[in-house]
Amino acid sequence: MSKRGKGIIEAKKKVDSMTRYAIKDAIDLVVSAARAKFDENVDAAIRLGVNPRHADQMVRGSVVLPNGLGKSVKVLVFSKGDKEKEALDAGADYAGSDDLIEKIKGGWLDFDRAIATPDMMGNVGKLGKILGPRGLMPNPKVGTVTFNVADAVKEMKAGRVEFRVERAGIVHSPVGKVSFGADKLMENFLALIETIVKLKPASSKGTYLRSISLSSTMGPGVKVDPLDVRNILR
Repeated sequence: MSKRGKGIIEAKKKVDSMTRYAIKDAIDLVVSAARAKFDENVDAAIRLGVNPRHADQMVRGSVVLPNGLGKSVKVLVFSKGDKEKEALDAGADYAGSDDLIEKIKGGWLDFDRAIATPDMMGNVGKLGKILGPRGLMPNPKVGTVTFNVADAVKEMKAGRVEFRVERAGIVHSPVGKVSFGADKLMENFLALIETIVKLKPASSKGTYLRSISLSSTMGPGVKVDPLDVRNILR
């Protein structure tokens, strides 16, 4: 058996798959169970009491994590004139209009996030089949279609994440890296959860936070007690 396989087995021994841990204990376990030689990402999976097939129960939004994501983010802004300069001055990696659109049509996708000013969306919409499946399409619902490009760029660079509930009713989102340590990961996780709770649809009945799991890239999933999370948020 490979050393990597042994590492995973040892990590799994630390976690009881039948237990829902208090959030602090869960994060401590995720950090201690990470055995990879690289700095693993930490991700959250949150199952909500919603039916995404109903438009009025779609949960979608964004949050700026207080401690960022621990990685550089390449930001592209579809804009022109003064807004192009504003974007670049704010730290955007790329800014432009038709030139960038044609470049993307040709297969170029060397960026992580995209923002657009409203006047550009008529042309940017033509990239829907390219950007949509990759989660790169600017959308006013998450603040990536805006004339306030400077703030949007700064938020992206600071560690803003976008999330959307999937068909199974689950939100997947990164909350940082193992190297952050438990305290910073806790701050990021609670910022994410608080935002998701604020977005609870009025038509959602019963328990909203159904189940929560945290895991590192190579580590085992750790179940979190939703009741403990709700108590902390109160």
